Amino acid sequence: MTTIQNHLSAVRARIRAACQAAGRSEDAVTLLAVSKTFGAEAVQEAFAAGQTAFGENYIQEAVQKISALSHLPLTWHCIGPIQSNKTRLVAQHFDWVHTVDRLKIAQRLSEQRPPGLPALQVCIQVNMDGGASKSGVPPEDALTLAQQVATLPNLRLRGIMSIPEPAPDFEASCAIFNRVKALFDALNARGLVMDTLSMGMSADLEAAIDAGSTMVRVGTAIFGGRNYFH
Repeated sequence: MTTIQNHLSAVRARIRAACQAAGRSEDAVTLLAVSKTFGAEAVQEAFAAGQTAFGENYIQEAVQKISALSHLPLTWHCIGPIQSNKTRLVAQHFDWVHTVDRLKIAQRLSEQRPPGLPALQVCIQVNMDGGASKSGVPPEDALTLAQQVATLPNLRLRGIMSIPEPAPDFEASCAIFNRVKALFDALNARGLVMDTLSMGMSADLEAAIDAGSTMVRVGTAIFGGRNYFH
């Protein structure tokens, strides 16, 4: 087995254990492998180990990988911030977007989604703890934005995504993730039909799963440390 295959196996074991500890089905959580800064070869290695869903933060870099690997049945998730001048690339190449935090971006994604492609699957990014460096709509504005996104053609609202500031321990992580889950439930109670709660990364996926995450975004624990060049 390759290093990436070994790491994937270990992460899947963590997810299974976390689901069991939370009394949830083992298939209740989707693993999103975050392949930013790693090349197409690393993605191919992960695919060989059974991984098909990949998350990318840097749009230009991602489009090169998506094109190079277009022969493989992969699902690509944009999980990085989106500037207005990059919406067309996202609309043309990605299957999912987790980082919609204002209506203008959602409108451009809808308008620029090419005919013939399925609807772009969308999550609203919520800044739950007010972290100054984090993107995301404030929780109190999430309902309005979600309702607006749900009406746009060529988009399908799937849920919410959040990246809380690192917490000091499991209990503190659970507390903030539980707040995200409560917001998710409140939005659904207002008539939105959402099934995706995207939260949890390499360091805190157990707490996120305990709180009800349906999709964890794991990079370092699969691919190793990153050499940032952005």
